[in-house]
Amino acid sequence: MENNAEWEPKIVAIVCNWCTYAGADLAGISRIQYPPNARIIRVPCTGRINPFFVVKALQEGADGVLVSGCHPGECHYISGNLSARRKFAMLKSFLNYIGIESDRALFTWVSASEGERFAKVIKGATEKVRALGPAQKLVKKI
Repeated sequence: MENNAEWEPKIVAIVCNWCTYAGADLAGISRIQYPPNARIIRVPCTGRINPFFVVKALQEGADGVLVSGCHPGECHYISGNLSARRKFAMLKSFLNYIGIESDRALFTWVSASEGERFAKVIKGATEKVRALGPAQKLVKKI
């Protein structure tokens, strides 16, 4: 077991290729500093994310999962981000139902031109998950 003083949260960030991933790229190009806790998984659209991907990430050892896509009205697939928002609301209820803190799953909007916002989102997600501590429930024991 890791010492809590040295523990850093592991966050899986599932992001839209067109907006949030481009925002992350802009943050990198602009050399904007943010915590290295997130591992990014790029998907074409957040609307295609199955909510059980989030549950699986938590089960496989992630302390938190961030889903981030285009702002409403700016989805490259018309309404995929709105579909994702509906799925995500249901997922948070499901996580509460099975006894997992719903704040381990986070949802945001970041556009391609918002590199600084992306950095703030990652910092905020890291702080929120750090406050919850290491994930204890649902994690597979090896």
